[in-house]
Amino acid sequence: MRACVRAVLLYSCSLVLLYSCSLVLLYSCSLVLNPSYFVLISATQARALLQTAAEKRFAILAVNADSHAAITDCLEAARECAAPIIIETSLWQLTGRSFGNGDPILGLSRYLSDLTVLAGSERYRDVPIIFHTDHIKGPDTLRILSAAICGVPGRASTISLDSSELSEPANIEHICELCEIAKKAGAPLTLEMEAGVDAGVTEIEVADRLLGAVDSKHPGILALWAPGVGTQHGLSDKGYPFSAEAVARHHERASAICGRPIGLALHGSSGLKESDLRAGVAAGVVKVNWSSESLLIRSRAAQEYYAKHAAEMEKTHPEWKATAMDHGVQSYVSERYLPKVSERIRILGGEGRGLQLTSTTIS
Repeated sequence: MRACVRAVLLYSCSLVLLYSCSLVLLYSCSLVLNPSYFVLISATQARALLQTAAEKRFAILAVNADSHAAITDCLEAARECAAPIIIETSLWQLTGRSFGNGDPILGLSRYLSDLTVLAGSERYRDVPIIFHTDHIKGPDTLRILSAAICGVPGRASTISLDSSELSEPANIEHICELCEIAKKAGAPLTLEMEAGVDAGVTEIEVADRLLGAVDSKHPGILALWAPGVGTQHGLSDKGYPFSAEAVARHHERASAICGRPIGLALHGSSGLKESDLRAGVAAGVVKVNWSSESLLIRSRAAQEYYAKHAAEMEKTHPEWKATAMDHGVQSYVSERYLPKVSERIRILGGEGRGLQLTSTTIS
């Protein structure tokens, strides 16, 4: 593992040469102009913010944003709502064409750099932005997450790994290994731990085994618990047996195990009704993942744009170039997507929460 971490750090150094000058200037200017500007929430600040959400009973929308335009739209919605936002990425984004083109470390660097530049800009620097790794799995898991912890050059605010294919002992081992990596690198770390369940309700005893094993060895690092509470990933017409009671039980048990407020991360929220979301937040959900419905809204809007402008897409049409440019379709998508993001932020109780936070109050 040490050799792996060294290799990641060496690789990161080459990327630092590309990005460090602009990022250092960005950070310096933001902090000099106003020390309360967030730029990008650190791991330590993220832990405090999530604990505040657990105590005050609101949740932060976590959007699995798979393009530069989607990231911008989410930040714009958070700005309009004066709310904190979590931007998260999965392995398929890191290796996708928009970011890494097959190289997850390059993808992580590009994703973090893009988000950091936006977070430090005048338009969004008052928005508390958490960057989270989501659904990272496979043989490259520890290499990717080591880079996210140690910096490429920016660092993730919060970390999780996809434990759906791991046994409980392997899940514990991987999480503890990430804690050791952060400790050796002198890097702050805030973790979300998954129960490894894609559907159904996780037995309460699983929290004892998983959270207890990690927090006893690495106290204070865990901030989020993601058990099964009746939701599932993807979209379905069959409905979801969501259980707010299960949320309340797991929130209470996780907080008791760790000796501090531990909020729940709700996976598979796309099929839930507004009443379910509100009930989940009241019961202890502080992070709501949103991917499938988000993708559906954006893809259908793009499909509608090209169908509506089919005539303009002919090369002889005078508006062909303006129609074909990326700005055209992305603007059309944004007009339909952004209100949905804002609506979800409000449902979760996030509106106005950004105004109540400063970089000092969540340090």
